[in-house]
Amino acid sequence: MEMPRNVFARLASGLLLLVTAVLFVIPREAAFSAEALRGRAGILGRDAGGHVQALADDAFEGREAGRRGGWAAGRYVEQVIAPLGFVAAGDNGSFFQSFASRHGSLRNILALLPGADPACQDELVVVGAHYDHVGYGNQRNSYGPFGFVHNGADDNASGVAGLIEIAAALASLPQPPRRPILLAFWDGEEQGLLGSKHFLRSRPASIEGKTIVFSINLDMIGRLRQQTVSVYGTRSAVGLEELVTRTNCLSGGTALQLAFDWKVEPDSDHYSFLQAGIPTLMFHTGLHNDYHRPSDDAHLVNLDGLEPVARLTVDTLLQVAD
Repeated sequence: MEMPRNVFARLASGLLLLVTAVLFVIPREAAFSAEALRGRAGILGRDAGGHVQALADDAFEGREAGRRGGWAAGRYVEQVIAPLGFVAAGDNGSFFQSFASRHGSLRNILALLPGADPACQDELVVVGAHYDHVGYGNQRNSYGPFGFVHNGADDNASGVAGLIEIAAALASLPQPPRRPILLAFWDGEEQGLLGSKHFLRSRPASIEGKTIVFSINLDMIGRLRQQTVSVYGTRSAVGLEELVTRTNCLSGGTALQLAFDWKVEPDSDHYSFLQAGIPTLMFHTGLHNDYHRPSDDAHLVNLDGLEPVARLTVDTLLQVAD
């Protein structure tokens, strides 16, 4: 998650949501097939923990976008996603969507699950999480101390791990949902939401002609406390708060406490989609004293809490995509 901006930016972005919100009517009925329930049951905190541990290892040097650690982290994500059977939706039949920035060469990672209903093939649902972090930290992007690896276990190895688990759950379905789903691992979020902005400006050929009807962003979902998850963006679509609430109640197990937050700030990739007028949610378990510090390490991630957040995400995703 990018460091917060000042109060004037928050005010401007709040007004922006009112201007760009679109009329997108969310289905009123929530139901889950037996196959979907089995798929979500495969989302396990201990499995996500393996990905958090890998991505937050010192070997990735804080996953700074455009640096060798960021490139290595992208390669790790590609190797995990590739065997699941998704369509490589990046450049030239690869999973990578490359783009240049002043920070070097950056790469989004894009995997497409085609929809089952030909009538809905042009209605794309996107679910994403940024995989970059801040490297060794500096005065612009860290609360210090600088010069040490900032592993970013919660920010945002937790969101990436949750998205990988969601990908596996979707891959296990005997039939995909009606609408196509794009899984997106964004690069350059910490440098100004660069990956999501580039994607919306320059969409790859794999989704040419498709309209993005909905998106979900996962950022910092690894510190669940008191079963409370913050939900951003519900004002971007008619009925969206109701859908998330109903889905949470129907999802089984201990329902999460939903804290609906109406602020819209340019601090994560959900903002890029809201700015483009696309109905969007973000799930987030809150800031903490290790945020953008070298102490954001894997052993502090609440894996038991990450599991229900990822399950709520895939449940919400399937409600819209189906």
